[in-house]
Amino acid sequence: MKKSTDFRYNTGDTKVPWAAVGENYNAADLMEMIRFMMQGQGAEYDEALLKVWEAVKPLSEIATPPGKLSLSTKVEEAEEACNEYLGIDTSVFVTNATSGFEIAYKYAGIGPGDEVIVPAITFVATMAYPLGVGAKLVFADIDPRTLNMDPADVARKITPKTKMIVPVHLGGYPVDLDPILALAKEHNILVLEDAAHGFGAEYKGKKLGTMGDFAAFSMHEVKNITSFGEGGIVTTTVPGFLEHMKRARFLGMDFSCPIKDWLYNITPIPGKEKPFVALNYSTTEICGLGLSLQVARNDEIIAKRRAAATYLTERFAENDAIIPQDLGNDDIKPSFHMYLLQIDPQKAGGDIQVLKKKLEERGVTQIPHFGPLYRFNVVQQMGYDSDEIAATCPNCEEVFYHRFTHLPLYGLSDEQLAYMADSILEAVAEMQAGK
Repeated sequence: MKKSTDFRYNTGDTKVPWAAVGENYNAADLMEMIRFMMQGQGAEYDEALLKVWEAVKPLSEIATPPGKLSLSTKVEEAEEACNEYLGIDTSVFVTNATSGFEIAYKYAGIGPGDEVIVPAITFVATMAYPLGVGAKLVFADIDPRTLNMDPADVARKITPKTKMIVPVHLGGYPVDLDPILALAKEHNILVLEDAAHGFGAEYKGKKLGTMGDFAAFSMHEVKNITSFGEGGIVTTTVPGFLEHMKRARFLGMDFSCPIKDWLYNITPIPGKEKPFVALNYSTTEICGLGLSLQVARNDEIIAKRRAAATYLTERFAENDAIIPQDLGNDDIKPSFHMYLLQIDPQKAGGDIQVLKKKLEERGVTQIPHFGPLYRFNVVQQMGYDSDEIAATCPNCEEVFYHRFTHLPLYGLSDEQLAYMADSILEAVAEMQAGK
C-alpha cells in the first residue's frame, strides 16, 4: 500500500510504476561513500578496502535499494529519538537550525517595524531572518561570566514593538531562562531558544530547547552530534502547532483538504497573528539515520566533554589571572560544546589579544568565532550604527576585545589536553613577567 507521505509518486504495485527515487545508487557508488566516510591511504588501507568490495558486490546483487531518500522512516525515527531524549513530542527534523529559526520567526510574523531582541554575541544565523526582512534588531548586552544574554538588559530594552526574544545558549551553557520567560509572558512576547550548541544541556531539570515557544538545535558538522554534515531539530510548545510545523517544513503540503481531482492542497501555515507561506526545509533519510545513531550516544559524548572541561578548570586554578569555564551545578548542566576561557587583563599583564598570539605561536587552537553581531558589515549596511549600539553593550565590548576566547574540548588525547593547559599557563606567566 502506498504511504500518504509518498505524495509525488505511485510507489505501490502497478503495471506501470513510477519510482519514488530516480537513479539508484549502486555498489560502486557505495564504495565511494565508504572511502569518504573512512578515509585512508597505503597498501594496508587498499587491501582492507578490497575486502569490503568483495563483500559489498555480491550483497548488491540481492539487495533492494531504498524506496525513499527523504522524509520517510529514518527521518521519523530521528524525530522520535530526539523526542525521547528531550522528553517532548514536538521534534521536527529540518535542514539546519537556521531553517528552524525561520519557521519560528514566520510564526511570529516578524517584519518591518517589529523588534527582535538578540544577544550581542552569537553566530550570525541567530539574526539573519529578522535582519533580512527589515525588522529592527535590538542587541541585549551579555552576562560577562557566561557570555549569554543578560535578562536585566533585556528588560531595559523591551518596547511595545518587541515581538520576540532570542536567548542563545552559547557554547552549550544554559541562559538564565526564568526571568526571560517571565518578561515574555508579561509582555506577550514569543521566546525562541537558540539551542544550536545545547542538545542535552539542562536548565533547572529541563532539557534546553523545551521551554521557549520555539527552539532549534544544530546538527551541523561541528556540533556535539551531527547528521552527516547538516541538519537541525526545531521544537515548539505552541499548542496544536506540531502538524502545522511539519507542513511548514515542506511547502505547506496539506492532505486534509485536497482540491478537486488532486491528491493534496497547498495551504498557509497559521501564525500567531496571521498565516504565512511555507518554504522547503525537508531532510534526507541518510541524515535522519546519522542523527539517530548519534543521539543514542549523546550522554557519553557530553560526559567526555565534561571530563575535559573539568581537567582544564582544575589546571587553570593554578593562576588567578585565568578565569576558567564554569562547570555548572545541579540547576545548570552545560553540553560543553566549547570551553570558555577568560582572563583578568590587569592580573594577566595584558589582554586576550596578547594571549591569543602566544597560543597561536604554540600551535594551540582557540576560536574567536563569536563576536559582537553589530560589528558585521551586513548590519552596518542595513543602517545600524555599530558604535551607537556598542555604547549600549559595554560588557560585550569589554569581554570580546579584552577577556575571552574559546577552546576545543573533544577529540583530544590526554597529551593534547595537557599541552593546551601547560601552554596557556606558560603564556599567561610570560605576560605577567612582561615578556
